[in-house]
Amino acid sequence: AFVTRVIDGDTIEVRINGRIEKVRLIGVDTPETKDPRKPVEYFGEEASAFTTSLVKGRHVILRDDPVNQNGARYHRLLRYVFLEDGTLVNAEIIRQGYGFAYTKYPFSLMEEFRELQQEAREEGRGLWAEE
Repeated sequence: AFVTRVIDGDTIEVRINGRIEKVRLIGVDTPETKDPRKPVEYFGEEASAFTTSLVKGRHVILRDDPVNQNGARYHRLLRYVFLEDGTLVNAEIIRQGYGFAYTKYPFSLMEEFRELQQEAREEGRGLWAEE
């Protein structure tokens, strides 16, 4: 897929076979920037900018999760997003402190993502920095 737009830190648009699809990244939640009912949340702009720097205008590989296929309800794909070099974008957002492990629904990498969040928090990365 080719990333045409970053909607916010955990949602992108991609072109697949000539069609535009909205993709929600599995297992990660970033502070809101686009919810019309709320103000922009703390570190939301930074999270969106980080995701943009990773994926916008790049080819990515999308993989679903056998445990969590819950995205159809919102007319979007729920996927793991990999860069061509193998970097798992969902995990990198959490590792660098731009988002949280989203554990409301089960997914196969839940424990790994929880550990990445704990590590980011302990090391004061991103939104966990003391400021």
